[in-house]
Amino acid sequence: MLVSDALTSVLQDRSSGTAGAKALMSRWFRPVPQRDKIASLYGAIVAQARAPAFYSLYGVPDTVAGRLEMLMLHVFLVLRRLRDESGTALQLGQGIFDHFCQDMDDSMREMGVGDLAVPRKMRRIGQAFYERQAAYERALAHPQNNGLESVIRRNLSAWRDDDIGPKCLATYIREATGRLARQRTFEQNELTFPDPEQLFLIQRGSLRERRDVEI
Repeated sequence: MLVSDALTSVLQDRSSGTAGAKALMSRWFRPVPQRDKIASLYGAIVAQARAPAFYSLYGVPDTVAGRLEMLMLHVFLVLRRLRDESGTALQLGQGIFDHFCQDMDDSMREMGVGDLAVPRKMRRIGQAFYERQAAYERALAHPQNNGLESVIRRNLSAWRDDDIGPKCLATYIREATGRLARQRTFEQNELTFPDPEQLFLIQRGSLRERRDVEI
């Protein structure tokens, strides 16, 4: 089952309570090959999404909502890289998505969300992920980053008009897409994300030089 199919299934499941929960659980807990590899790769995604630079430099809100946005972004980037693969690599993509769903379920229960409310909230997360997946795909189809900046501002709403955070984050997304595309294998359980702090500092310096020239 492709990621888009799984999301569509989640969004179409309008039932609540036990039946909806069982449908979701059956997807999350079915046997998945290479479970250790999937857990390791998902751990790398989470670690990158929690990199302090996103919150201290780029201006992403260090809140539950802000961290969820960064996690969904990085899950999207990896799934995008794996979607055109076949065999084992394609299974990795589905396994990572399943792991993401289970992580969201566990997190909500730890926060005290009741059993009956979890399926409804999972549908909302599925819809949010699907909407972001589509928006990022449209933006990445264009060579310029204006579309990416618009998507970032719409999803986070954390910046003033003159803040450089969205511009720098758009550059990060473009760079991460390129680096993941060049990654040929996932056998080492590693993902080749760029260093967000280094990239921000380079981008900020470039923007300042450009402004000085214009002045």
